[in-house]
Amino acid sequence: MEFHEKLRELRKSRGLTQEELAEALFVSRTAISKWESRRGYPSIDSLKEISRYFAVSIDDLLSGEQLITIAEKENKSNLNTICDLLLGFVDLFSLVLIFLPLYPKPVNGYIYAVNLFDYVDNDVLIITIYWALFIGLTIIGIVKILMVYFKFEKGKKVVNSLSVGFSVFAVLFLAMVREPYAIVVAFLLLLVKGGLLYKQTKVG
Repeated sequence: MEFHEKLRELRKSRGLTQEELAEALFVSRTAISKWESRRGYPSIDSLKEISRYFAVSIDDLLSGEQLITIAEKENKSNLNTICDLLLGFVDLFSLVLIFLPLYPKPVNGYIYAVNLFDYVDNDVLIITIYWALFIGLTIIGIVKILMVYFKFEKGKKVVNSLSVGFSVFAVLFLAMVREPYAIVVAFLLLLVKGGLLYKQTKVG
């Protein structure tokens, strides 16, 4: 007997509806429906809840091969979540481009390194682009972290594309206006981001 059949029989043996079982297992009714219609398997935590609730062993519910498949899928999901979270923090770390003394400021014939608050440039457009880029990356980072926290998958690719686009443009723009210290920081952040995204593609 397959898992979906066992779960359906266990539920009916207790005289429960899918909604009632979902409440008992702290999952959605959609999840129960999906499991019973053979469109997916529960997570390891949900399996433990099912096992405890019906007083059956996990081995009675699933074969060893199915357990391995679920564990591998959950491991990939966890790795993707960690990468997403780290990507958010990398973008959030773009704040250092605002607060660190990375920009030159001539004072009485000397050049001092100052942060973006104290940076003065005759071209207002350049400073405006700096602020727009760095604040934009920070906002993207916050959005990314919130998406991970609330397990919101929709729009993930769009946010990632915006993140990479902003970072690439920041590196190119800083190179164009010749800000050596800022470009090193921005380029390192882009490298870390690229590494995390590559890791995600490898995980699948």
